[in-house]
Amino acid sequence: MKSKIETAIEYYTFKSNELLAFVNANKNLSVEKIIECGEELSILEHKITALEVAKEN
Repeated sequence: MKSKIETAIEYYTFKSNELLAFVNANKNLSVEKIIECGEELSILEHKITALEVAKEN
């Protein structure tokens, strides 16, 4: 059975990949939207990193 940490890592990884796919698939994004997506991606990556550290401990 998966732990809650592993489930959260999978979820945030999925959301991160989904956001990357969205940005890469759209050629007409405004600068503001690209910055917004970059900020969201940064938050997701920080959450993933923190969860991976928590999983090791």
